[in-house]
Amino acid sequence: MKKGRRRLLFGACAAMLAPRAGAAEDLWTQLGRGGFTLLVRHASTLPGLGDPPGFKVDDCSTQRNLSPQGREEAARLGERIRRERVPIARVYTSPWCRCRDTATIAFGKADDWEPLSSFFDYPDREPDYTERVKKRIADLSRRVTRGNVVMVTHNVNIAALTKLSVAQGEMVVVEAQGCCGIRTLGRLLALP
Repeated sequence: MKKGRRRLLFGACAAMLAPRAGAAEDLWTQLGRGGFTLLVRHASTLPGLGDPPGFKVDDCSTQRNLSPQGREEAARLGERIRRERVPIARVYTSPWCRCRDTATIAFGKADDWEPLSSFFDYPDREPDYTERVKKRIADLSRRVTRGNVVMVTHNVNIAALTKLSVAQGEMVVVEAQGCCGIRTLGRLLALP
């Protein structure tokens, strides 16, 4: 293939993959009307991958936790949600400390929910957790008529639900589709 055609082809592919101008603004506007679920990956953590061997979910000192930067990011996430006037009806979180801290710093309170737990070290839990989250999103879409639902969780959980790998502090906006499906509307970085 000639260089010019290759550049044209790669340019066209890049244009298709790039978000269209104004897409984030449109998504913030839609969130202002409510009825969506925001899948939020916890904010930045101390260095590492997964949790240390022998960690305990009920003991934050044994886990990989938010870094000071992550705590600031969580506060800015909450500020951005409020500045954009995104109504929040419910907040659920993984019981992992980094998720719970992200949720409570950003939104003030959150309910622990086991299916948002990381299955990084327990891949056999993925099908059950993923189905339960999809069902809750569908159920809440019928019951929550005002506001949006936030679910603070881990990258592996969001990837299983949406096929997207997200950065720490990034959000994926989804909506229920049928009894147990979800449709991804887009990604948002709440942090400047």
